[in-house]
Amino acid sequence: MPTRREILKLFGTAAVAGALVPGGPARGAVPSTTSYPSRRPPPAKRRFTSEAVERQLAAVQARIGDPKLAWMFGNCYPNTLDTTVELGTLEGKPDTFVITGDIEAMWLRDSSAQVHPYVPLARQDPALRRLFRGLIRRQARCIRLDPYANAFMPDPRAQPLSWARQDATEMKPGVGERKWEIDSLCWPIRLAHAYWQASGDAEPFDDDWREAMHRVLATFREQQRRHGPGPYRFQRPTDRPTETLALDGYGAPTRPNGMIHSGFRPSDDACLYPLSVPSNLFAVASLRQLATMSRALHRDATFAQACEALADEVEQATHRDGRLRDADGGEYWAYEIDGYGNRLFMDDANAPSLLSLPYLGCCTRDDPLYRRTRARVWSEHNPYFFRGRAAEGVGGPHEGLRMIWPMSLTMLALTSDDPAEIRRCLRWLRDTDAGSGFMHEAFDQDDPAHFTRAWFAWANTLFGELIVGLAAHRPELLGA
Repeated sequence: MPTRREILKLFGTAAVAGALVPGGPARGAVPSTTSYPSRRPPPAKRRFTSEAVERQLAAVQARIGDPKLAWMFGNCYPNTLDTTVELGTLEGKPDTFVITGDIEAMWLRDSSAQVHPYVPLARQDPALRRLFRGLIRRQARCIRLDPYANAFMPDPRAQPLSWARQDATEMKPGVGERKWEIDSLCWPIRLAHAYWQASGDAEPFDDDWREAMHRVLATFREQQRRHGPGPYRFQRPTDRPTETLALDGYGAPTRPNGMIHSGFRPSDDACLYPLSVPSNLFAVASLRQLATMSRALHRDATFAQACEALADEVEQATHRDGRLRDADGGEYWAYEIDGYGNRLFMDDANAPSLLSLPYLGCCTRDDPLYRRTRARVWSEHNPYFFRGRAAEGVGGPHEGLRMIWPMSLTMLALTSDDPAEIRRCLRWLRDTDAGSGFMHEAFDQDDPAHFTRAWFAWANTLFGELIVGLAAHRPELLGA
């Protein structure tokens, strides 16, 4: 049975790009230097249309001086809405299911990240508000079903994804895959908080949502593992060590220190050490957002205080145990630790990552600890930093050596105040699409025509978010 990675490679090669993305070019096709026809699906075949998004797209596109960059923005920014959204009704209320692109399942992480760039437009567009209400409800329903699962099926009675059907874990109908990743419970909180702040809409935050949030807090507490390993374990028959957990499915041994344990990274690869620093810092930020919402929306001071207490515990433990020192004594973040004093330094392109910490609200961009960490991430100190003829950037074990993720280039720009660095990222992003007009999962450092995943909505809309932000705050960087 093929693994998830093998399926992604199968469906993500340049050879099938044109088949997966409506209007996409065949391998090797390069757009004309004078004409860039849209790669979006025809209007009648788009899954969702927002008037506010279309207005934003046109306004921003008109401000981009580089015609290829403008074309890519036009393809990428609406890609989630064009191709991955399924609207429905469940129990008389809006329901929204968002697939990742080339897999017909919904990841809590990806679905939250894919729609995040549209949140600022929700107040002015009733259709978008319906989409967000439905997605917030669907995510809460998924969390109530199984807070340890990372992916879910459209039909709550469905069997898991094909590669997950032999997994040794407690699978339930409707669960697509059950890899425990801390960030799977953080992203829905980030989305809910952002939507509430942007729209002022309290409608989706009902008793079902509150129940799901109580499950989040309980699961985080459970995975501090202060009283044993807890109920979650996972093993998969595979020849890839990143696809399964050691020691009867509980992962590498740890000394509990107050941090939250994770089985897998945001890449869906197994953790080397189960105490993930960026994921724990993301949990701290998410718990504090949840406390704010609980006080304001539900007047539940008891639950808010419990969220803040856990956030304080996790933050203190991560700051105490999750740092390393360079040769000059300067501190920087580790990527994973085990509580025994062993620390791993690397970074992965998937967020939460060390690079993405300010983007996720875990720190400010000028935080000295973050700045030192960021410099090491974007250097040969990081074993998954690659520099080649086409670009330089961060990848990860998921697609192997030499493979740069465009998401890392976008994240570098999103966390930068340096105009030259941002321009360099824009140039790399523009020139490594292999003529497709879209972002990919990863490309070879020397040959962008060798890439994975022709249809990866998160990378597309993250790129769109970058361009929208630059148009609003640094328009001179988008000029001709």
